[in-house]
Amino acid sequence: MDETVYVNEKGERLDGRKVDELRPIKIVPSVLSRAEGSCYIEWGQNKAIAGVYGPREALPQHIQDPTKALVNFTYRMATFSVSDRKSPRPGRRDIEISKVCGEALANAIFLERFPNTTIDVYVQIFDSNAGTRITALTAASVALADAGIPMRDLVAGVSVGKAGGHIILDLNKEEEDAPDAVDMPIAILPRTKDIVLLQMDGLLKKEEWLKAFELAVKGCNQVYQKQVEALKAKYGMPAIEHETQKEEKAVPQKPIPQPKKPVEVKPAEGEEEKKERVEEIKREMEQQIKEISEKKKPKIEELKFNSGGDNQ
Repeated sequence: MDETVYVNEKGERLDGRKVDELRPIKIVPSVLSRAEGSCYIEWGQNKAIAGVYGPREALPQHIQDPTKALVNFTYRMATFSVSDRKSPRPGRRDIEISKVCGEALANAIFLERFPNTTIDVYVQIFDSNAGTRITALTAASVALADAGIPMRDLVAGVSVGKAGGHIILDLNKEEEDAPDAVDMPIAILPRTKDIVLLQMDGLLKKEEWLKAFELAVKGCNQVYQKQVEALKAKYGMPAIEHETQKEEKAVPQKPIPQPKKPVEVKPAEGEEEKKERVEEIKREMEQQIKEISEKKKPKIEELKFNSGGDNQ
């Protein structure tokens, strides 16, 4: 049986991507009308939806923290999301992913602003093909921003690993099942470079780990750019390039636009005649008012005669 070649001589993987290339990503914020914030994401074959509720009062009251809010992250996979039917009951993997993703988001949110409350994040995976925890975390981060919850930064993540002896970015299912496969999901806050999630399933040499980490940071910045673009497109703002993604390029200077001369608006045909007619009507009315006031005004001679008669 021929051995599977995960990266060929041209540097192409099984699905035609380069070793440092992400799968296609589609992010759509604000898709749930009854949630404070939500997000639908397609990451390769992965499809997921995230909803955010809160901050709201933490119940029962004994779980309340007077110093900060609590983040409850719930990760679930649909029974039809994998080839073999999955049990709807949450397993150890679901509980573990819920825990680490909740902790990652908690490092990005200003929890101290919402004491005695909970922020509930629900993520449902509809289709799965490796990297679902990062897919869920990416959607949840955008949903939190869509809910207007103050955050230090968006959480951007990606999976990096090893397959067929090559360090590659964003593993798919075939690469994740390679005999020497190593999977390392990582998530960061791009502005501060803080690592909020880092796990590794397998073993890597020090040189391989450093190469994988550098590749992962590059991938996180690409994901971050897509998150920002999706949010700006939703709220009608032009997308901008993040500082971590910018490259020094010679940008041609655009000429400064000169102020345009005021355009003289010519009156339409017949406009002058209308104005003259209006002025003529005003003059006629003023003349009539003047004549009426003069008729009602008593003459000075009559006033003198009447006053003299009274004295006699």
